[in-house]
Amino acid sequence: MISTSPPNADVESDNKIVGFQGQHVLLVDDDSSLLRLLSIRLRTLGLDIETVSSAAEALTKIPVFQPHLVITDLRMSEMDGMDLFKKIHHQHPMLPVIIMTAHGTIKEAVEATSKGVFGFITKPINHLELNNEIRRALHLNELAKKPTNKIEKWRKPIIAQSQLMESLLNDLYHIAQSDISVYVQGESGAGKELVAQAIHAASPRKNKPFVAVNCSAIPEELLESELFGHKRGAFSGAVENHKGLFQHANGGVLFLDEIGDMSSAFQVKLLRALQENEIRPVGDNKTIPIDVRVVSASHKDLKQLVEEKQFRLDLYYRLNIVTLRLPSLRERPEDIPLLAQHFISQQKTKAKKLANNALEMLVGYDWPGNIRELKNVMEQVCVFANTSIIPVSLIEKALQQENLAMLSFNEAKQEFEQNYLIKLLKLVNGNVSQAARIAQRNRTEFYRLLKRYNLDINDFK
Repeated sequence: MISTSPPNADVESDNKIVGFQGQHVLLVDDDSSLLRLLSIRLRTLGLDIETVSSAAEALTKIPVFQPHLVITDLRMSEMDGMDLFKKIHHQHPMLPVIIMTAHGTIKEAVEATSKGVFGFITKPINHLELNNEIRRALHLNELAKKPTNKIEKWRKPIIAQSQLMESLLNDLYHIAQSDISVYVQGESGAGKELVAQAIHAASPRKNKPFVAVNCSAIPEELLESELFGHKRGAFSGAVENHKGLFQHANGGVLFLDEIGDMSSAFQVKLLRALQENEIRPVGDNKTIPIDVRVVSASHKDLKQLVEEKQFRLDLYYRLNIVTLRLPSLRERPEDIPLLAQHFISQQKTKAKKLANNALEMLVGYDWPGNIRELKNVMEQVCVFANTSIIPVSLIEKALQQENLAMLSFNEAKQEFEQNYLIKLLKLVNGNVSQAARIAQRNRTEFYRLLKRYNLDINDFK
C-alpha cells in the first residue's frame, strides 16, 4: 500500500470517522460478497455507502450520488479500475479514488499513484489501513475545498459538475478578482446572465449593485435614455428626471446582454462612456462620472460581426478584455441529471426523480434551447406527473412538443412574413397601393409576396 498516513492513525473510539459522518463513498467491485461485507463495515463508520458491480455502473451513479470518495477494485471485466479512474479523473479531477487489488505489486502501486490515484490497498484488506486511507482521503478532499468555501455562495446558483464548467468557474473566479471588462460568449439559454451574476458575486464589487439589461429587448430610440438617463423635458413624455442604468449600477456591475444587437450609432455613444468613465443623460449638457464594471454577452460571434463591419473594432476590444466561453448544454451532458433534479425540486409536484430511461433520453437529447429548454421540459412533465418517478413517456411527449415549437429560421421567417401581410392587409382593407407603401415595397414585389403566401386581396375588402 502506498500511503502517507502515520502508522498509528485510526478512527475515533466511538467507531466513527469523526467529522466525516454522512460523507458519500461509492464502492465498485464485481465480487458481490466482498462488496456486501465492505459496505456493512464502512456504514458502521458513519459513512453513506452506495455499491455498484461494474465501472460502467459507477460512471452513471457518480452524477446522481455525488460521492466524496470512490473505492474500486482493480481487476474487473470490461473496464478495470485504472480505466475507471482515468474517466473519473477527466470528469471530476478533485474526486479521490482508492484502488483495491489482490494482484497488487509495488510497481503497480507506484504507477497508479503517479497518475493521480489517491491510494492503493491490497487484498485481503487490512481494515485499519483502509480506514486510515478513507480518513486521509476525505480530510484532503475537505482541505482542497476549503479555499473555495468562501466562494461557494457566488457559484451556488450555477448547477454543474462537468469538467468544462469547473474549468470555466475556476477561470471566472480569478477574473472576478480584477476589474477588467469581461465578454461572455454563449448560445441563447445557456446561462450567460448567471455567469455575469457569479462574476459580480465573486468580485470585490459584490456588495454593490448588479444591474442587467437585454439590449435587444429595448427599442433603439429608448436605449440611450434607458442606459444614460434623461432630463425632464428632453423629449415628449419625459415628465421628470430619469436615472439611467449606468447610474443605478454605479460602484457595481452592469451586464449588457445581447450586445451584438446594438446599433452602430449607439455603439459610438457606449464606447465614449466606457473610455471616459462618464455619461451624459439625454437632454443634459453636463456629464456624470461613473464607476461601473461592464460584463457583456451575446449569442452572436462578435469577432465575425467585426469582420462584417457590423460591430466596431474599438468597442470590441474595450468590452473583450477577456472572454469566457460558456459551453452549450449538449457539450456538458454530465450536468443534465443535476439540472433536471434541481428543476424537479423547484416544482410543487408528486415527482421526486426521473426513471432511468427518462434520464437517458434527456442526456441523449440535443437541447437547442439549452438550460432554458430543459427547465421548460421539466416544468411540463412535473405538471402531468402523478407518481414519484417520472416515466420516459412524459419526457418523450414534452420533447416532441419542444421540437414542434422550435421552427427552423426559414420556417420562422415565412410564418412572420405571412402574419405580417395578413395584419397589413386587414389594416388597409385590402388596398394594395397603401399596403405596399407601408411595407416599403413596390407593387410588383408586393404582389409576388401575396402570391407566395396564397393571399387574395378580395378577402380583406
